[in-house]
Amino acid sequence: MEREKIISEITRLKKEKDVIILAHFYTDPEVQDLADYIGDSLGLSQMAANTSAKIILFCGVKFMAETASIIAPGKKVLLPDPTSGCSLAESIKGSDVIAWKKKNPKGVVVSYVNTTAEVKAYTDICCTSANAIDVINSIPDGKKIFFIPDKNLASYVKIKTGKDIEIWNGDCCVHEYYDTKMVLDEVNKNPDAELLIHPESNCSHDPLIYKKPNSYILSTTGMIKRVGVSSAKRFLVVTEPGVIHRMKKLYPDKEFIPCDEYNECIQMRKITLEKMLISLRDEIHEVKVPEDIRLRAYPSIEKMLTLH
Repeated sequence: MEREKIISEITRLKKEKDVIILAHFYTDPEVQDLADYIGDSLGLSQMAANTSAKIILFCGVKFMAETASIIAPGKKVLLPDPTSGCSLAESIKGSDVIAWKKKNPKGVVVSYVNTTAEVKAYTDICCTSANAIDVINSIPDGKKIFFIPDKNLASYVKIKTGKDIEIWNGDCCVHEYYDTKMVLDEVNKNPDAELLIHPESNCSHDPLIYKKPNSYILSTTGMIKRVGVSSAKRFLVVTEPGVIHRMKKLYPDKEFIPCDEYNECIQMRKITLEKMLISLRDEIHEVKVPEDIRLRAYPSIEKMLTLH
């Protein structure tokens, strides 16, 4: 089927079935262009919680669709490609959290939202890259904290808060690629560009980076907001390059340089127009978190949302 016909049919079905299309910044531009809302993990969670639509077509990866199912149990959540996973979410299991809690019964488990529903069920509070520092600062001093699963975000947050944090050794395969040498090499090629870095990046907790003038460690949404208030005309973007599509749309008079234009998230890019149409047409690939897990996981997400 031709692209125009696929888009037309998705648009028709969306109205007919009362559907909202949510897409992450790291999906393909043509997917983003069809979405009702484009955001990062926090924004997508908030939108899933507040939508009145009957069906959520979630263009992202599985843990995100699970989060939507936890927050909005009365909605049907569809994931166009059920195999779209996440290296962070897959790096830790519920049993790992249970084992830590046995050793640290008074400790606090903070899960980055990039975790499975099962892990969230054993979590005290969730966070995203946008509110991780606020979440950690909300925990009383003296409490031992287990931050899972992203070692880079956790290391950056530990530096910024000074809290006693034990760190799980997980990483995003896309952001782990961005080491200090690579980023500084690109900075040297673009000395007039403002540096925008996602805290999941390997380099985010290196003082050569976070103390560098004209550099900002931000969530994807934070990066977009920074572009809007900055007087800079050029930006070096250290994250999955899909976000640049949104940046260009919002700020066409500014220039965006991807640190590596080919370092795409393979899992996010599994979402295609064809798969969106099939999932929506046949209402297949529903993500439904079992009720017992949902009830245990919900409070940790609710705390995250109330803190932002």
